[in-house]
Amino acid sequence: MIRRKAIRKALAIWLLVLLAVAGCSNSKDSKSARASEPTSGGELTFAIATSPDTLDPHASGLAVSFRVIKTIFETLVFQGADNKVEPWLATSWDISEDGKTYTFKLREDVSFHDGTKFNAEAVKYNFDRIFDPETKAATPVAYMDKVKSVEAVDEHTVKITLSEPSATFLTLLAHTNLSIVSPETAKKGQFASNPVGTGPFKFVEQVENDRVVLERFDDYHGHFAAAKHEGKAYLDKLTFKIIPEEATRIGSVQSSQVDSAETVPPQDILSIQKGGQLNIHEAATGGLPYTLFINNTNEPWNDPEARQALRAAVDVETIVKTLYLGTYKRSWSSLAPITFGYDTTLENKNYFDLKKANEQFDQLGWKKEADGFRKKDGKTLTLRIFDHAVNREKRQDISLMVQQQLKAAGVKVELNTTNDLKSIEKDPKSYDLRGNSRVALDPDDLRRFYSSKHSLDKGGINLGWVNNKKLDELLEQGAVEADQGKRASIYKEIQQEIDKQAYIIPIYDFPYTVAAGKQVEGLSFDSLGYPLFYDVHIKK
Repeated sequence: MIRRKAIRKALAIWLLVLLAVAGCSNSKDSKSARASEPTSGGELTFAIATSPDTLDPHASGLAVSFRVIKTIFETLVFQGADNKVEPWLATSWDISEDGKTYTFKLREDVSFHDGTKFNAEAVKYNFDRIFDPETKAATPVAYMDKVKSVEAVDEHTVKITLSEPSATFLTLLAHTNLSIVSPETAKKGQFASNPVGTGPFKFVEQVENDRVVLERFDDYHGHFAAAKHEGKAYLDKLTFKIIPEEATRIGSVQSSQVDSAETVPPQDILSIQKGGQLNIHEAATGGLPYTLFINNTNEPWNDPEARQALRAAVDVETIVKTLYLGTYKRSWSSLAPITFGYDTTLENKNYFDLKKANEQFDQLGWKKEADGFRKKDGKTLTLRIFDHAVNREKRQDISLMVQQQLKAAGVKVELNTTNDLKSIEKDPKSYDLRGNSRVALDPDDLRRFYSSKHSLDKGGINLGWVNNKKLDELLEQGAVEADQGKRASIYKEIQQEIDKQAYIIPIYDFPYTVAAGKQVEGLSFDSLGYPLFYDVHIKK
């Protein structure tokens, strides 16, 4: 069992490491400034890029929603430094020798915002709710697919039995999708419009496409994972203001209309750092970097040699430097660098070689004709890219640059920008290239993107329609291997296989950035790069 004093000490050490690794320090111009003594009171307005899809943590599928959800709800465990799982609503746990049964001891001093008590029955209800099809909890159902039963042993003890051992179960319990909701309120229905959790802030109102307003929960139990203080949050009120336009969002911070804003455009990061009027906070994100997934079902991209030629024709270095001005790092692998099992040996393997790309296409029988495009058997070599209608992080601009670069290799690129992503993705014949990323706690998310069992027509997110028996076996092994050294080796082999088969073109590792006024202090980030507001206070 884990003792409380040891927990607090571990969390304090973890916080120091996180601040150093995640880079959530102030900009160069403000590093010398000393933080003020925290005082309670005040309000913070935090501008976000898009509206949450829902404030129901079990049903949400958007990272932007989690920024809000993490302030209202808490999870049984918390993922800390070095991917270590720490206590939160659960104080300790025992694992059976066969690795199938987890017995959790729960906090005894926790209440939901509606006044009801957090206990083992509440945990059991949450799992029942997740597996209820009416909840539409696609992600948590996928994460908890090995859960066989959940039993409330006594008021503060819950036993969860799995169908087979899992190397990911504890880690995934820390995911925001597995937040604990109030059974009392959830049973009444319309939970998304009245979300109730145990977190340091409680819901007040949501105005669609405008704002989400929260206020401090004065009866908070006082133990926020990885926090600098105990007790209530400092802020009286926390407002998430929805401002989709980048220029308007950052301009609102500069003009003091809001206190802070997320996802700062690269050019603004540089100008803000130079000006020194605001602070820039930055955190690395884990999971899958922004990646171009090549559809393996359509000719000629079902041929690895054609995919290799395509990869050789794309100058990723130029794309990242041109669009992100040195503020984003180029990605080299199917995993982000801070994710467990990341393979550093893939770094600096620059495949861009236009001469080689042209030679490979020639060898495959695709010959350039007078119009500059390649043809074979009367067909033009075409690559169909489809993008989301929102140019998030300049992703549409990436497609435009890829279009221009591939023209030099004789590949005709057709761009399709749409909001109707799901219907297009489910038809493997409708596209050839699709960009996406994934914020994730564990490398097991690779299984959802590369396993043949998780194809789009089966409700998965295998955007490349990869069907590789060796990869399937490795992904299943990685999901259950308990030895961390062996597990890391498995994921390195997975990354090598993905690279060898040229299933993807990795583009950039996403840094989560925040611009904040000098009066905002105490902002930190979790291991995924999500902002934490519990310690935030306003400098008087």
